[in-house]
Amino acid sequence: MSVPDYMQCAEDHQTALVVVQPMGIVPEDQFFRIYKRIASVSQVSIRDSQRVLFIRYRHHYPPENNEWGDFQTHRKVVGLISVTSCTTTKEWPQTSDRFQGQKEVFGSTLYDSRLLVFGLQGEVAEQQRTDVAFYPSYDDCPDVEKRVEDFVESIFIVLESKRLDRATDKSGDKIQLLCAPFEKKDFVGLDTDSRHYKKRCQGRMRKHVGDLCLQAGMLQDALVHYHMAVELLRSVNDFLWLGAALEGLCSASVIFHYPGGTAWKSGARKPGVSSAADAGKRHRPGAQEVLIDPGALTTNGISADTSTEIGRAKNCLSQEDIIEKYKEAISYYGKYKSAGVIELEACIKAVRVLAIQKRAREASECLQNVVYINLGQLSEEEKIQRYSVLSELYELIGFHRKSAFFKRVAAMQCVAPTIPEPGWKACYKLLLETLPGYSLSLDPKDFSKGTHRGWAAVQLRLLHELVYASRRMGNPGLSVRHLSFLLVWYDLKERLYVCCCHKNNNTHSLSLSTEKKEVTQSLENYTSKCPGGMEVISLPDGLKLPPVSFTKLPIVRSVSLLNLPVSLRPHKVKGLLGQGMSSASPFIYSPITMHSRGDERSKKIDFQWVQGDVCEVQLMVYNPMPFELRVENMGLLTSGVDFESLPAALSLPAESGLYPVTLVGVPRTAGNITINGYHTSVFGVSSDCLLEGLVGVKSSGCMVEVVPSLPRLQLCTSLPRSAHLSSEDLSTSVSLRLFNGEMQQLTITLENIGTETLNTLELTSKNLSTKEKLFGEFLTWDLQDALSHLPLKSGQSVSIPVNISAKLDFSGQENLLHDLNDDGISVTGLPVSSPLRQVLKPRAENKPVGSDASKNEFNHVKMLEAVLTFKYSGGAGQVEGYSRELSLGVRVDVEPSVFFTRVSTLPATSTRQCHLLLDVFNSTEHELTLSAKNNQDLVLHASECQRHSSLRRHGEASVEGVLNQLILEHLQLAPLQWDVVVNGKPCDCDVIADCRVGDAVPLEVKLTNRSKSAVGPFSLTVVPFQDYQNGVQNYDLQDAVSFIGSNTFYISTVKPTENSVCVGALLFLYTGDFYLNIKFQDDSTARDLPPAWFCLPSVHVKAQEPVEL
Repeated sequence: MSVPDYMQCAEDHQTALVVVQPMGIVPEDQFFRIYKRIASVSQVSIRDSQRVLFIRYRHHYPPENNEWGDFQTHRKVVGLISVTSCTTTKEWPQTSDRFQGQKEVFGSTLYDSRLLVFGLQGEVAEQQRTDVAFYPSYDDCPDVEKRVEDFVESIFIVLESKRLDRATDKSGDKIQLLCAPFEKKDFVGLDTDSRHYKKRCQGRMRKHVGDLCLQAGMLQDALVHYHMAVELLRSVNDFLWLGAALEGLCSASVIFHYPGGTAWKSGARKPGVSSAADAGKRHRPGAQEVLIDPGALTTNGISADTSTEIGRAKNCLSQEDIIEKYKEAISYYGKYKSAGVIELEACIKAVRVLAIQKRAREASECLQNVVYINLGQLSEEEKIQRYSVLSELYELIGFHRKSAFFKRVAAMQCVAPTIPEPGWKACYKLLLETLPGYSLSLDPKDFSKGTHRGWAAVQLRLLHELVYASRRMGNPGLSVRHLSFLLVWYDLKERLYVCCCHKNNNTHSLSLSTEKKEVTQSLENYTSKCPGGMEVISLPDGLKLPPVSFTKLPIVRSVSLLNLPVSLRPHKVKGLLGQGMSSASPFIYSPITMHSRGDERSKKIDFQWVQGDVCEVQLMVYNPMPFELRVENMGLLTSGVDFESLPAALSLPAESGLYPVTLVGVPRTAGNITINGYHTSVFGVSSDCLLEGLVGVKSSGCMVEVVPSLPRLQLCTSLPRSAHLSSEDLSTSVSLRLFNGEMQQLTITLENIGTETLNTLELTSKNLSTKEKLFGEFLTWDLQDALSHLPLKSGQSVSIPVNISAKLDFSGQENLLHDLNDDGISVTGLPVSSPLRQVLKPRAENKPVGSDASKNEFNHVKMLEAVLTFKYSGGAGQVEGYSRELSLGVRVDVEPSVFFTRVSTLPATSTRQCHLLLDVFNSTEHELTLSAKNNQDLVLHASECQRHSSLRRHGEASVEGVLNQLILEHLQLAPLQWDVVVNGKPCDCDVIADCRVGDAVPLEVKLTNRSKSAVGPFSLTVVPFQDYQNGVQNYDLQDAVSFIGSNTFYISTVKPTENSVCVGALLFLYTGDFYLNIKFQDDSTARDLPPAWFCLPSVHVKAQEPVEL
């Protein structure tokens, strides 16, 4: 026998072998469908008996194996079922002849046979035959199982008759010598009359009867016969058949102890009941003892009555003895080279029993013996089957790595050079099955579950073999997936080398670098034809290959969600209901709510993104590869809202340090968005890398709120941009240089570059220069014109003029004053800046040649800083109470311009006026022109001091802070206002009242009390005089001027805010220029008030000739 049955198990000894074969042209799928139905009848309970007949079906059985039927009856083909297709009556004779031919192959051992004919209808099909069944089609055959059961019962009848014939053989000394196929030539010429020969015949026949009893369901009888056969065969040293008897004894004992069977699919065979007595004994584990009478072992025959044998000898082996007897039987088989298949199958049976008994080490020793059994020249298919079964048996006893080794050998045997058509698919399938044994999983997630296991070198070899096998299969997608996994595996291998191989680390690093380079080159070649993706690859056998993510290409160390730029950040309107709390609860604080949302809050960022705006996430990455790494299509993986990721590409140098990478995207809807990870494309393989699967990644949070869309403004100014102010976080900044007192207009243009309409706009300012004394407003504007353009749609713009006025106090320039005093100029007032507007050229960057350096030292520059904030809103964000702020920083460097170094006053001709004398110093490097209200211009050259008279009306100081208290008192208007009207004309300053000689000239004096208390009474005297402009004044004018009435006026008490009027008249007798001096009489009331309160204007009257009629 040259073909072993690797599926053999101990319980197969009680089965009858039936071969089911197709005949003629039968569709394969239809045949195996019928075969499965036939094989479902694996055991049949015999009618009128408590015995069960077990059937073992094979669709292929070598005829040479049938020759061992006498040695072990379960190897004998006792039944044949042929399946054929026959459509016409003409084909039937030929079909019948073929059936007869098939029976002749196993004719010497067949008990019965059946022919199942499909497709034949008509007269022939209507014939009633026991050995032939006709069916219209493969789908219309309802009683196949019933016919098979009848067929099995017919086999049992023959089997039982043979058992009885052998057991009751009374031929005396003429017992037939049963032989194995290779023994027939060895027994030629032996002495058949010797005692030794007769015992051999008796022992072999006892063993044969035991096999028949075991097949017929008589377990206890079989045990008795096996024991008797062992004693007889041991006495004559018939080792081959002694081994068979011992194996039979072990098989019967295994069937008794393990009714569920020893095959892999436990429970496939139902426990059989050999006798009524057996059923009552099986509740007790261990060996069952049955005594037999030694006298029953006669030398000339076999007694059929075994009832007298009970009570003297052991029957069933214990579980421990079963293995010992198996080992003894195997050792006897090993003595015969031709019994190699029998020895191999016995080892397999013993291994299955040892596996059930959890005796893995002994089972391994048996399997090791199987490896060295020489079966001669085996075909490649037989070698594959042998290694596959060895692998499965090692797996059965828990030797997973040894199982993987033999399965890998079987895989390599599938593509041996001697095979004309290598089976790469079978090779690939077997290689996949070796992965668990080598502690290798193709799921990258398993790498993060604990420390690495298995031999790295073997795993590397296996991964390369998977790549090669998948390529030879013509499946580049599988090759890409395995190469991708290989790169991930290299990272783990490198870490193991770094931890465990410190001495040879350089050698290992160099080897790994070379291997990585080769793998990446191969991967790029494969992905050029078939790009790798994140889909799960399903194999035909149901295995699924999970996607491989390049989480280490590049390695990410930190993930940070970035806030929007200052100008785009949303601001929540304060005081809105529901801000910062859940509106679903009426309580301000609920510990239950806080606890349930704790995890979410711990991950949420404290700023917001805006729908429709570009948002950024920064990753710190580095390249661990020893070569440049190109990463393409790198973007974000998000959930929660609709998010449009904008992919990026980067190139990292070999073994680079940490490198910042900013990934951007646009949220298209509002809500809470979670950054789950990122996706990349490296070496043509697309990867989805989830943050939860990354080790050692620092992150401040992965969730951020996206508020509804808001308008977006772009700010442009009429001045160039400058560096931002150091103390403020601004959108943009401008800077300019002004002389003190100068004013300049800044035009700000706001353009709506977003998609939402701008509905509201507010403008505020904040001065940052708190140390400088500022006169007036620094920044002023009018927003009404801009507001009239709202709402501002997308693409529209609006301009806002802002006036910048620099009025600072430079009074602290003590060095400058000291320098001026050195020049001989007296300073009576504080040196402060002038509010007058200067017209000048821009300051030169370099000092002019010949300039006085000592003077330029006093050109100190002061700085003014302010922030203009535009608060605006619109769109859906406005409904939710959000707005944006756009900040513009304004920085002005203020240079000193004009100093008033000396201040004094001179009397004037009017009670409402006086002369203010100012000494002006030009501290600039430019020529200045000062313009007063009387349009008088004064040209001041650089660093020049001249005296200039500035006339101010209405008693208001022209410069804030320039005058000391004494001068201010002189400049202040008296609280008593005196108005003199001559001939209907107010007289003040140089005003001349005209009149005619001989006409009465009305004179009116009006007092208005602007003080806080009542004044008066007062007495006024009018004295006329003439001024000859040479220092001589003539008061003797009795003949020239006459008063109509008295020249003295009396004014009673005048209350605050009230007035009093005195009226008189004069008559001029001659022509000429006359002056009226109005004096107060010296009384107690006048002396209590300041003299300045009684300053009346002088009156100039010009008398002309009367008009002739």
